[in-house]
Amino acid sequence: MNNFKPLIIIATVTIALFGVFLLVEIDRLWNTAATTNTVSFNGEGKVLAVPDIAMISASIVTQAVNSKTAQDQNSKKSQAVADFLKKQGIDEKDIKTTDYNIYPQYKYSSYGGQATITGYQVTQSYQVKVRDLEKVSAVLDGLVSAGANQVNNLGLQVEDPEKLKTEARQKAIEDAKKKADELKDQVGIKLGRIVNFSENTGGYPIPMMYATDRGIGGGGGPEISVGQNEIVVSVTITYQIK
Repeated sequence: MNNFKPLIIIATVTIALFGVFLLVEIDRLWNTAATTNTVSFNGEGKVLAVPDIAMISASIVTQAVNSKTAQDQNSKKSQAVADFLKKQGIDEKDIKTTDYNIYPQYKYSSYGGQATITGYQVTQSYQVKVRDLEKVSAVLDGLVSAGANQVNNLGLQVEDPEKLKTEARQKAIEDAKKKADELKDQVGIKLGRIVNFSENTGGYPIPMMYATDRGIGGGGGPEISVGQNEIVVSVTITYQIK
């Protein structure tokens, strides 16, 4: 009897594996059959929102004969910029350093040969989040006065768009279902369960091309028009045809 135990174990394992394979194959065939006779509908939902924050990119660029002097000058201007932003009521967590680079400056001989280093340039870049949009103009103007050589890439956006995306998604689903109901009535088909759903979301900050160098322009800060953001959600719903 003991001689048959290995054979019994092997047979049991084989039957179990065959059962698993059979279940997987049945599920595959079921899904294939369910998706073969299908129809898809697209829907789109749009929501307009007034931006509530502004994102400003600014850079401080300094040059000197040696790198330490260039860095010291940059740090001094950076502190002046930080002090200005603090006076504007901008929280420290809304000021982020995005880049810091030290570049040697070269002089090239017109007769060829090896280039010589004539100095160093230090660039420190920031991203500033302004929550009070009424202060955007003053912040743009004040950054330059405080020492930022370059101020650009102003973007107005909605800080928390998820609630608006949910609203736009609901509109898109309703749009797709409306189209499904219309076709069902017109053609006389019966729709079964939903076998597939896909979604695509758009909606971007409003870009505003603002750029300046220290000493250029002058006068008061620019007038900023807030406008509106458009959040768009597109969905595709696939139904099984009964």
